[in-house]
Amino acid sequence: MRWKWTPWPPWQKTPSVAVIELKLREISQLFNSFDPSPFNEKDLDDDAEDYIVSWARELPQRSPLRLVIHLDNPPSSGEVGQVENAIRHFFNYKAELSRLAFMQLMRQGRTSLVIGLLFMAACLGTAQILAHYHPANLFLEILRESLTVGSWVSLWRPLEIYLYGWWPLRNTWQLYRKMSRLTVEFRISGHELIIPPRFSQGIG
Repeated sequence: MRWKWTPWPPWQKTPSVAVIELKLREISQLFNSFDPSPFNEKDLDDDAEDYIVSWARELPQRSPLRLVIHLDNPPSSGEVGQVENAIRHFFNYKAELSRLAFMQLMRQGRTSLVIGLLFMAACLGTAQILAHYHPANLFLEILRESLTVGSWVSLWRPLEIYLYGWWPLRNTWQLYRKMSRLTVEFRISGHELIIPPRFSQGIG
């Protein structure tokens, strides 16, 4: 398994295609053998998915992706036409899951922020009342300080979400969206390049 990409000159408007190369014995290794779904809806094998995604993260964000699959055994004509659709379908599904997780996190952040602000207002208001009516009581002074600290701690979760939690999910969502549009080519040892039907229509 290996990958490569070609940087584009600064005067080019369209980025060069980033290529991920995958070495397999046969096309069935690409998919989860325990998935009973139709071919074009099968899940990818975990190892294949991890490999493709890990390299896609390292490639330039603006570059479209192409997956070049090197095989020892030629695939059937039906598989050639369906593999790209299956891979796109899989990553489109992953993108939708990431989008839902991102939206859920944003809703959780908004709810946590409202709860934190209400709790903070209650704590600071109580601390101000205690300071006004019992300014010299040591125990109440400790309680006032505790309420002040607790009011700021209540904002820890929404701050964590809005400062650090949202962007990894958003990046993953965007990555899967990009991968749901990748193109696929096959290369067979000792054979000519096999081009999926959508390309071959314009050849000749």
